[in-house]
Amino acid sequence: MKYYFTAINKDGKKYSGDIEAESKSSFFNEFKKTGDTLVSVKEKNKSTFAKGNIVLFSKVKTIDKIIFARNMANMIEAGLPLSRALGVSERQSTKPKLKEIFKKINVSISSGKTFYESLAEYPKIFPTVFISMVKSGEESGNLAQSLKDISIQMEKTYLLQKKIKGAMMYPTIIFMVMIIVAFLMMIYVVPRLTKTFKDLKTALPSSTKIIIFISDFLAQNALLSLGGLILVIFGFFYFIKTSIGKSIMDSVVLKLPVISGIVIESNSAKTARTMSSLLSAGVDIVTAVKITGEVLQNGYYKRALKRLEAVVEKGDSMSSVFEKETKIYPAFVTEMISVGEETGKLSSMLLGVATFYENEVDQKTKDLSTIIEPVLMVFIGAAVGFFAISMISPMYSVMNNI
Repeated sequence: MKYYFTAINKDGKKYSGDIEAESKSSFFNEFKKTGDTLVSVKEKNKSTFAKGNIVLFSKVKTIDKIIFARNMANMIEAGLPLSRALGVSERQSTKPKLKEIFKKINVSISSGKTFYESLAEYPKIFPTVFISMVKSGEESGNLAQSLKDISIQMEKTYLLQKKIKGAMMYPTIIFMVMIIVAFLMMIYVVPRLTKTFKDLKTALPSSTKIIIFISDFLAQNALLSLGGLILVIFGFFYFIKTSIGKSIMDSVVLKLPVISGIVIESNSAKTARTMSSLLSAGVDIVTAVKITGEVLQNGYYKRALKRLEAVVEKGDSMSSVFEKETKIYPAFVTEMISVGEETGKLSSMLLGVATFYENEVDQKTKDLSTIIEPVLMVFIGAAVGFFAISMISPMYSVMNNI
């Protein structure tokens, strides 16, 4: 880092300059050699473009954070000092952004900060759950185990989300291909058939007239239609990112057949897995509930965890809240939490809940692909059948008249 300073020399004249040093303490040691009087010092920004800890335009992938936590746990467990373990992570990383982050974290630790304080300087990269578990591990003297727990928790959540996205990928691709094929047919195929019908002056059924009307509009306004379609898609994605749009989507996914079951079970697994990891790391229950609420994305679950946080702060049981949230948390979650509170094994019970629902989601995502395929075939068949009947029936009428 470069430090910009103002100082007074031995002749009493004020001057300014900059010195490159690893930390402020290194800067002070370097400046002492001059023998001058320091007036002020501040870190010199490299540029507006580089500001923000070199994470302006790209994100650190979840898998990178999982590997980092796992490798750090193994090295610390093997007896390597934290600073050296970070140095190894820096050298092993193939991504310049991560190398720079690891280097800065190491410098921060060398200047006297704790590991969790150094990680907390990068809130967009290391989530609250990551930092809290590291903090607990440092304070309890069991950092390696905490890092292992972090890697397991993040990996399970990552795989769960990946399975859900993978299950939705197939119908999304099919739907997009259908729209493209339909658009091309309306522009290139239907106009030729329309010309034939006009030449033969045959009477057209209503379904044929509808297709011809759509085809004429798209053919005459191809660019406008394409632009409109793109605008609608971008508008939709922008809308669901707004508070109103997100609230609507959160409600819709909890009411859709099949999908709602996966959403409920995946959120139940994420709630249980995160809370179990935090509690087993030694985080207090109020903080664990608060952090879990931040991890969840659906607004209904966030509000439920907020209510849970308020109840837990008063000293009441967690199960009393989950009993009232039967629409978003299955009865099994409530029963297991109740047993965990009664036996004093809440963390292990929550882990059992997480494992159970992760397996359920895994099976349901596999079943979803099996269910979606015939539904798509029926839908495609109905669309093709409607188009075929609408365009072929007038030809049969012409043939009968002949």
